[in-house]
Amino acid sequence: MSLVSLVLALLIEQARPLQYRQIVFGPVSRLADMLDGLFNAGEKKHGVVAWLIGVGGLVLAGGLVYALLFALNPLFALAWNVLILYATMGFRQFSHYYTDIQLALRMQDLPRARQLLGEWRGKSAEGLSSSDVARLSIEEALASSHRHVFGVLLWFVLLPGPCGAILYRAAAVFSEHWGRQDTDPVAPGFASFAQQAFAAIDWLPLRATAAAFAVVGDFEDAVYCWRTQAGNWPDDEIGIVLASGAGALGVRLGMPVMESGEVSDRAELGTGDDADVDFMQSAVGLVWRAIVLWVVLLLLLGLASLVGG
Repeated sequence: MSLVSLVLALLIEQARPLQYRQIVFGPVSRLADMLDGLFNAGEKKHGVVAWLIGVGGLVLAGGLVYALLFALNPLFALAWNVLILYATMGFRQFSHYYTDIQLALRMQDLPRARQLLGEWRGKSAEGLSSSDVARLSIEEALASSHRHVFGVLLWFVLLPGPCGAILYRAAAVFSEHWGRQDTDPVAPGFASFAQQAFAAIDWLPLRATAAAFAVVGDFEDAVYCWRTQAGNWPDDEIGIVLASGAGALGVRLGMPVMESGEVSDRAELGTGDDADVDFMQSAVGLVWRAIVLWVVLLLLLGLASLVGG
């Protein structure tokens, strides 16, 4: 059922992209705001209670609906799985920016590519070269493919029904939203548990994504960059994905760039040539090959369970 749910969700999402920020991020953020207002009294334990009610409640509700639908008819449960995966994962959450930037660079329309990259990242991209734009776009795409595809997918496989997909997406939203909101010096610890919980939830998916990139790309360089460069990235966890992806592609990512009038201090990731629009296309291929790898693994697991049964 996991394999069928994944394939159907990806096909539907390619045909009809979901308005993620309106339909998923917005409502879950409002739930986080409501719980913040009810429970934020300035201590970490209040954040623990609010997180368990919010994230745990969503996971429990999703699991109960799945169980009830499965009792009625397994096809209803399958449809529920597809709906949840459609809402919690998908390439189109980020690929429209990436595709438009790639097209702008191929048309040698650098100002348009800078504008799109700035909108995507929420930072000014003025003054960036075409190589800078390609490099930053590849970094964003690799990180987003993990957050919107592979992280959700691994937890979907690990937990029954749609519980894992709901857990990963809800935990990510709570961590991001409370982390951004938690600027009140009176209550500095309220968001800490949400951030720690998501870091724990994301520990295995990050490494699974990096391993998938290594398997479907240049394995030796991917593993080398993972081991030697990931720790130099400001966020050494997502640095695992970026370093492995850069090594798998044979492209140089990271490195200082001019952002908002200042040179940002960024470590070098990867090996090989400077990023360009052709490497952007190679990055798309890398992500899709990793998806195919996951599909094959799920198929083998399904066959093994049938034989074992």
